[in-house]
Amino acid sequence: MVSREGFTVVTGIDVHQHLWSPSFVEALRRRREPPFLDGWTLHLENEPPYDVPPEDHDLARRAELARADGLDTALVSLSTPLGIEWLPPEEAEPLLRAYHDGAAALPQPFGAWAAACVREVDAAATAKELGRGFAGLQLPATALADAAGYARCAPLLELLQERGLPLLLHPGPVPETATGPGWWAALVPYVQQMHAAWFAFRAFGRPSHPRLRACFTLLAGLAPLHGERLAARGGGRGVVDPLAFVETSSYGVRAVDAVARAIGIDAIVYGSDRPYAGPPEHADFNLGEAGGHAIRVANPRRLLSGSE
Repeated sequence: MVSREGFTVVTGIDVHQHLWSPSFVEALRRRREPPFLDGWTLHLENEPPYDVPPEDHDLARRAELARADGLDTALVSLSTPLGIEWLPPEEAEPLLRAYHDGAAALPQPFGAWAAACVREVDAAATAKELGRGFAGLQLPATALADAAGYARCAPLLELLQERGLPLLLHPGPVPETATGPGWWAALVPYVQQMHAAWFAFRAFGRPSHPRLRACFTLLAGLAPLHGERLAARGGGRGVVDPLAFVETSSYGVRAVDAVARAIGIDAIVYGSDRPYAGPPEHADFNLGEAGGHAIRVANPRRLLSGSE
């Protein structure tokens, strides 16, 4: 454990960060339709232009933040709200190649999740990228929100299951109808997407992929708290899935405590969502040394490797 800004940080693994390499930034700047960068201004479908702070993607600064956070490993992933995975393959491929090349070259303590086009699935291309040492595969929650999504992405999920690698589900693009103030996307469509993904996995994902380890960002939109309603509406008693994990980004003590009571602390892994969010006020979520170790070390190791 290390000390930072007056409180204790438990050394461990952060499964959810974003860090854009120079090659990925340049690939976004070469585009003229969303998603694209004009200098450091990001343009997306259905969201207002966003001025990206360049320092957020400065490798030296981010490495220093990782050290200050007491991390052994920080896993970065493609920013799925950009919508790259949903582009036609001829548009997605240059961006995915730039992302993978930049992410694969990151120094310690960084690792990365692979990404894949979901508009037209190419499992062979994804297998090649996973062979470069990526931790697993991240997919947008919007790609796995129903039975049709699981049928379309089945080759990717079978690949992960065969290789013993995990799946990370992250909010995808904001729909056209999602409008509101600057925080709206993070609080409404993102949460809704993760809520749907949690139950879609229960209904369609787990039956077809019984050995797949899966992690849902932002505590699965707090979907685990609806277990009582699930049982009341005929969905079963909500037996805890030992291979399904939720990640903590943007949440703190109260939400983590509630989810731990619903599905157990063994299902919770630490993620910060840097640079869009940072570590929580209480590094151990007020769960003590053992609880902090579970969330930051033991549980992420089980997610990533299948063992302690």
